[in-house]
Amino acid sequence: MAGIDEVGRGALAGPVVAACVIFAPPVSRLAQAGIADSKSLSPAKRTFLAGLIRQEALHVSLGWATVDEVNGKNVRGATFLAMSRAYGLIPSHLSEDPSFFLAVDGRDRVPGVLAPQVPVVGGDRKILSVAAASIVAKVARDGYMDELDLLFPGYLFSKHKGYGTEDHRAAILRLGLSPHHRPLFCRKISVRQLPLPEVWSLKIQTPDAQGADRFIGSLKEGQDS
Repeated sequence: MAGIDEVGRGALAGPVVAACVIFAPPVSRLAQAGIADSKSLSPAKRTFLAGLIRQEALHVSLGWATVDEVNGKNVRGATFLAMSRAYGLIPSHLSEDPSFFLAVDGRDRVPGVLAPQVPVVGGDRKILSVAAASIVAKVARDGYMDELDLLFPGYLFSKHKGYGTEDHRAAILRLGLSPHHRPLFCRKISVRQLPLPEVWSLKIQTPDAQGADRFIGSLKEGQDS
């Protein structure tokens, strides 16, 4: 069984990130590790557990959907895209096993994924691999938003991770929208589109964690030049 979950769906800025995690049985060995819904854990605990999950799992993969894809496909479509990308990185010897199925957090199956799927409402509270996926995705996305905060310090991305807090809304009113904001999500805030150097308009080009790292690196190089 593979568990899959996403983070960033309700944010005003930043990508949607999904993770897929597969543990070898018996998963009871991890029962006391503290793996739970990422929203119930402190940042330090999430970071620790993300490392543990990568050590213990048979497979961990990430799928990214960019802000452009959120804007173009709507957030539901972007969520499915990130999930399908995470699923697509599962090695065939695992995904083609006759006993394989995908436990998906939420009510919906992921379109285009041919493997058997079981949607589970509250899956990140009920299924270990789904909870693990929520942690891995959250840590990856939070790290990405922390990097964006270095490039756009006025928005406090490292504090709110792109979600619609009072501080974030105040920053949008003060600074306007960056290229990493979702205009549709910010439509109730009176804002202007912020003109920025061309290098800052770059987006993630690949659906994996390495692609995100390269993207951040390219922004830093552009800023230093």
